[in-house]
Amino acid sequence: MANSVIDSATPAGPSCHSAGAPRGVRPATITSMQPTQPAQPARSAPAPRPARPGLLTERDGNGIVTVTISHPGKRNAMTPSMWRRLPGLLDELAADPGVRALVLTGAEGTFCAGADIGALRRTDGAPDGGDPGQQELAVAAEEALAAFPRPTLAVVEGYCVGGGCQLAAACDLRFAARDALFGVTPAKLGIAHSASSVERLVRLTGPATAKFLLFSGELIDAERALRTGLVDEIHPAGELGTRVDAFTATLAARSALTQAAAKEFADGPARPQRQAYWQREAVRSGETAEGVAAFLERRAPRFNWPRSSGS
Repeated sequence: MANSVIDSATPAGPSCHSAGAPRGVRPATITSMQPTQPAQPARSAPAPRPARPGLLTERDGNGIVTVTISHPGKRNAMTPSMWRRLPGLLDELAADPGVRALVLTGAEGTFCAGADIGALRRTDGAPDGGDPGQQELAVAAEEALAAFPRPTLAVVEGYCVGGGCQLAAACDLRFAARDALFGVTPAKLGIAHSASSVERLVRLTGPATAKFLLFSGELIDAERALRTGLVDEIHPAGELGTRVDAFTATLAARSALTQAAAKEFADGPARPQRQAYWQREAVRSGETAEGVAAFLERRAPRFNWPRSSGS
């Protein structure tokens, strides 16, 4: 299956710090300054590493598109050009009716360690991580991901920290390896986290856990992330890929119309006119008729929306 590099930036130099993942975290306690990379899951052959940092896309036969954050030399930290590219890439995928769901993951056994702070420095060498313009790039990418009209799934291995955690939180669902680590780290950089990002975190975890993460910048393990609602499922690293493949195949077999309506209602206030629209569309498109017929005939349904809607 063909892979493509979407966007790139200047190759990383030998020294840089990513926003979030402290050097030196084990799943239980912070003890040293060198991370231990988690085991990689047994999945299909990974996408080739691009020569420069970027976003890789891969599409399977079920219409599942995987977007891979690839900047392995810096634990997949997001460069400014990568933040800029993500909204446009999502727009392109949203316009394709053949795309059924989106998986967001990271290359080489880690999800994303946040923003590439080395790329966010002024020419005089002063830190620029607090520049509102730079923060707006991350927020725009986060909001574009949250607004993507199909189901989105973050698949997390290794570090999911800072801006990486923002991206994972913006997905509809999050599956993680049991040895993954999560953190929200603006307090380590003196950055005022965006209101929309804080609100989204509170909706997922509740105010107490959100405040713990935001106030301390400490990392939590996958077990705690599951208990607090930050992730939906955790699996041994070697089994995560199998579960993701099975779950996305299930998504592709279900009604895209049902998924689109449910996502709209779950993510915003229900408006009577929109509910009426979706009910009419379900009947007009034949989705409901096909689902009922398949159930009565004891066969798999052949849902065809939105192609059946003429859009």
